[in-house]
Formats: sequence, C-alpha cells, structure tokens
Amino acid sequence: NKAPKPELKRLPSGTFTIDADCRVVSSTVPCLVPEAQVRDIGQQVLAIFEGARNANLQFSELVVQYAAFKITARAMRGGAIVFLSPRSLQSVAAP
Repeated sequence: NKAPKPELKRLPSGTFTIDADCRVVSSTVPCLVPEAQVRDIGQQVLAIFEGARNANLQFSELVVQYAAFKITARAMRGGAIVFLSPRSLQSVAAP
C-alpha cells in the first residue's frame, strides 16, 4: 500500500481587524480558514502589543516570517490590523 500523495493547499491570505477584546471587526480572510485560527493569531498579536505597552516600549508593528508565510500586524487603539501573506504553496498531507 502506498501512502496517499500530499495535497497542495494554498496558505490563507487576507487581512483582518480585531478590537481590544479580540473580536474580529472586519476580515478579507477566506471562510475556509477556521475562525478559531484567526482568533488565535489575533490573541497572540494583542498579547505581544500589550506586553510591549506594559514594558513601556514604543512598539507598533510586528512582522513574523516563516519560510512560506508572513504575518504582519499593526497596533490600532488597543486592537490591531493583521495581514496574512503566503509566500508559496505548502504541501499538506490529505486527511
């Protein structure tokens, strides 16, 4: 028996805005991306910005780069705007 071939899936792209309570206010992220995943990214971004504020650091932009994916976030009055940018296709094993 051969293992199933990996399926190529596009990484999500789009932008979402979250408020200070991590509620998604607006989004262009495709609906195929689970809402929980978008919230998780948003929570991490807000936690980083809050940590910077608590440490009295002037920190208004966060860039996280992976080999095939980039997340850019900008602080906005307690919330944030988050940009998801794929860099190439990712090979993911099909369920």
